[in-house]
Amino acid sequence: MQSAENPGFATCFGDTGRNLDLCRWSSSLVLASRKLSDHTSTARAVKATSKENEMSSTSPAAQPAVPQTGVIDPHIHQWDPLTTRRTKSGMARLLRFLPTIPRALRLAMPQADREFVGNPAHVLRPYLPADYRRDAAELPVRAIVHIEAAWPEREHMDTVAETRWLMTLPFGRDGNPELGAIIAHVDPRWSDAAAVLDAHLEASPLVRGIRLSASHHPDRGVRDFADGPHVLSSRSFLQGFSAVADRGLSMEIWCYDHQLSDALRLVTEYPQTTFVLNHYATPVAMFGPRGQGAGRSTDQRAAQLDAWRKNIAALADHPNVVAKHSGLGMPVMGGESRRPISAASVGEIVDRAAPLIRHLHNSFGSDRTMWASNYPIDKPGLTLPATLRVVTDVLGSDADTTRLTHDVASSVYRIEV
Repeated sequence: MQSAENPGFATCFGDTGRNLDLCRWSSSLVLASRKLSDHTSTARAVKATSKENEMSSTSPAAQPAVPQTGVIDPHIHQWDPLTTRRTKSGMARLLRFLPTIPRALRLAMPQADREFVGNPAHVLRPYLPADYRRDAAELPVRAIVHIEAAWPEREHMDTVAETRWLMTLPFGRDGNPELGAIIAHVDPRWSDAAAVLDAHLEASPLVRGIRLSASHHPDRGVRDFADGPHVLSSRSFLQGFSAVADRGLSMEIWCYDHQLSDALRLVTEYPQTTFVLNHYATPVAMFGPRGQGAGRSTDQRAAQLDAWRKNIAALADHPNVVAKHSGLGMPVMGGESRRPISAASVGEIVDRAAPLIRHLHNSFGSDRTMWASNYPIDKPGLTLPATLRVVTDVLGSDADTTRLTHDVASSVYRIEV
């Protein structure tokens, strides 16, 4: 089954959902860009202030404690819309000389995109090894795992180009972390899925698994990333997944929280395959209203949390599933802040994130949970060091930082650092 391309901002990390009115959005973008001279001085001042904030928030005192083994970050994305063919390349090239994205352009974005990406600068700019190194600051990241970022596909084999491109990037040089593993984009429903998997494996010995974003929400104001609500439990997916299992590959599960029952069926069908739950199953609006009606009341969010807890516990009953502490900075969770929260200021988010962090830890245990930054997607909400600090602050003495930041990821993705 060929995935449809969606030309929205969110496409850069897996959107295959509802189409956006790109022409109307682009017209707004062009009209607003004619007024850039009015924004230039302000944008430069904002950039300078942001740099000062970044420097102050990455001082050694603000860093979470990490083991001497160093850190593996098992969930980042790399892209370059200026030199590779991306669905957002036209917009990225138009805006490449701007130091910041004007507010008028952000407001012109459809609600679903705006509430998912927040400030779109991080998805319209290249994000490469040196960019990640700067964001990691003093956090001693030794290796990373690249998670597929929706490389455009006219033919299914086109996704292999992302794997080949990753192998050309300067990982392991100039102070950049090593490329420890690659998670490729393959849809098990494709009739040629086996051939595409083999092509990825031939393109790089670092391919360890796949991801097909399954997130789909009933609220029309929430961004979809799948072509239907029950992809993971569909007959074609379950049958086609044997091509993944037969090759000893893992699968990243990224769905919304109400879809965990679909994930449960998949992990039950393939008990010998390792599945990695991403981002707490992204409970949309858990921290505040999103979309047209999600999370509008405290009662609604409380009921959502209760259901999430039960579904997470059920998933954790399966020993072939591990989970990532990641995605807490995603704007779609709600409660978006005007600036990324630094490691020194994570108290602002600890109380609202604690129920998710604590229950995931209690359900899966230290042997099956790992921290991940989800950068740059979490960038609007949290600095990269803060993505770890909030987890360690919540867990306190229960946090086994060696397992959390190194050992579990090393085992799951077969990374030797």
